[in-house]
Amino acid sequence: MMKHRKQQKVIVQSVVAALAVLGAGAASAAGFQLLEQNASGLGNAYAGSAAVSENASTIFFNPAGMTQIQGNEISLGVNAVRPSYKFSNGNSADTPAATGSNGGDAGGWAAVPNIYMAFAVDKAWHVGLGISSPFGLQTKYDADWAGRFQSTKFEIKTININPSLAYQVNEKLSLGGGLNWQKFDATYERQAAVGVPPFVSPAFNAAAQNTALRLKVSDDSFGWNIGVLLKPSETTKVGLSYRSRIKYKLTGDLTSTNQTIAPDSGATASITMPDTFITSVTQKLDDKWEMLGDLSWTGWHKIQDVDIFRTNSSTPAQTLNARFRNTWRIALGANYQLNDAWKLKTGIAYDQSPVRSADMRLTSLPDNNRTWFSAGTQWKPTKTATIDLGASYLYIKKTPIHNDQSASGRGLVDGTYDGSVFILGAQYSQAF
Repeated sequence: MMKHRKQQKVIVQSVVAALAVLGAGAASAAGFQLLEQNASGLGNAYAGSAAVSENASTIFFNPAGMTQIQGNEISLGVNAVRPSYKFSNGNSADTPAATGSNGGDAGGWAAVPNIYMAFAVDKAWHVGLGISSPFGLQTKYDADWAGRFQSTKFEIKTININPSLAYQVNEKLSLGGGLNWQKFDATYERQAAVGVPPFVSPAFNAAAQNTALRLKVSDDSFGWNIGVLLKPSETTKVGLSYRSRIKYKLTGDLTSTNQTIAPDSGATASITMPDTFITSVTQKLDDKWEMLGDLSWTGWHKIQDVDIFRTNSSTPAQTLNARFRNTWRIALGANYQLNDAWKLKTGIAYDQSPVRSADMRLTSLPDNNRTWFSAGTQWKPTKTATIDLGASYLYIKKTPIHNDQSASGRGLVDGTYDGSVFILGAQYSQAF
């Protein structure tokens, strides 16, 4: 009884600690959709994510995988993400847009932590809880950069709490599902305008160029996820997983450093986070080798034109013309069991960007298609403890931008981005 109470205390303390870290660390997370929901899958570029079910983090990728965990387990992980977005000016300075610097590196290091707990109620039923950050973004430019009238900072952070349930129908079929409570916070900053058309005095335009605007909004909402895990043979697992879209009615404040140019007011915006569908497979070739595959779809098309309203107006104060498209991701991975304690992992993936073209590319999200190159290792120091380490390099080809907002007084940003992402991950899993 005493041992059981100590375990409960450790679990409660871990949940509280994870919530505190997520609230602070996810603010710097890079990338709109964060695949880094564990570190154990990082070494495989998240190939086989809905079929692996090797620890409690399966709660996020496929809750049905909890039936493959022996007994109870807690898993703690963190990924350190370092995106880089370096802008090179093209013709921006030769347009109505104000001249300025290239803005420095708009990326920076961020921590994306997670915690998962899975419990066996009996041989068939399993329950679990996951806490993670499915979406995150931060771009931040130098204050004098040429695109400062389109954005100087854009930040999204989320916390997702995911209670889950799984049922093993038989040795070949398991089902799972979960409820998701998700908190969404967004901050958007820019200079007011390079020029206010039409018929406005040069003095007013000069004041507008030196006025900083800041939008800060938030909301929380609910979604759901389901999964199926099939084991057609002892060496093959197939996972199917779906996470629903989540709709937000964001509310907050729009503030300004010059009340004459733009008075402070309340603000609202609506946005829908995309749904995802994953098909995964793992295949053991022999006692040493295992192959993994993943095909996933993300429904970004729900994010088109995001209107930002002042609460006292029915006319948008600004519209973010994202015009996102749906995307596909394919990943292949391999594991090599070196001995009873050590496993080596590798993986490669191709990941589509939701950004359609250079003229639709936002300075707040200078995204493009990327290729993942990943490697990792797993160490089992005891029968009940597992440590996973992983690393990924994401290659992003040179990314053009030609975003013309001159008609709204925010100028033309024209040029290219050199982008890349480094990810380092560590995870500890303990069965009890």
